Amino acid sequence: MTTEKAAPSYEVRYGWDLRTTAIVAAAAVFTAGLAALDVSVVLRVLGIALFGGGGLLMAVNALSRKVAFRVDGEGILLGGSPARYAATTAQVPWEDIAAVVLWRQGTAAGMPWVGVARRPGAGPLPGPGQGEAAHAVVGALVSHVPADVTLASRAMTGWRLDRDRLTAAVARFAPGTPVVDAD
Repeated sequence: MTTEKAAPSYEVRYGWDLRTTAIVAAAAVFTAGLAALDVSVVLRVLGIALFGGGGLLMAVNALSRKVAFRVDGEGILLGGSPARYAATTAQVPWEDIAAVVLWRQGTAAGMPWVGVARRPGAGPLPGPGQGEAAHAVVGALVSHVPADVTLASRAMTGWRLDRDRLTAAVARFAPGTPVVDAD
């Protein structure tokens, strides 16, 4: 449970990191290439919408400086996705948290994620993708992390986690709650 609500929190906001910068730059190059090359109208429109729109969405998210992740006296805030921030942001209270879990997606990029293992009986998180179908999909795609943890996680894209500050904040606000690596 919380012990010291007045203590400073650990908070990370969306911004520019190496991965976001590289993706936005690549999207700009592909968009410009599609606009300049002699390709079919369908390919041009679809490509510009995909690469231009995706790059623009990432740039807007980085510039938004919205909270990506926060640990404070109330619990852990998992920042939402850029297109639907308010609807997909989840505040998880300490009484629902059994552990903070760090893990990597099993892809070539090894995308890092942070999530929470929730206690049995904790209510559903806000946003889409919390039902049985989502559990089945993430269970098949991310077999080394429990589906409940995967669904209560956020990718570290557009921000970086400071493990030492995270561990210190969790120890300050929820003594005894472990920070674990699932990999």
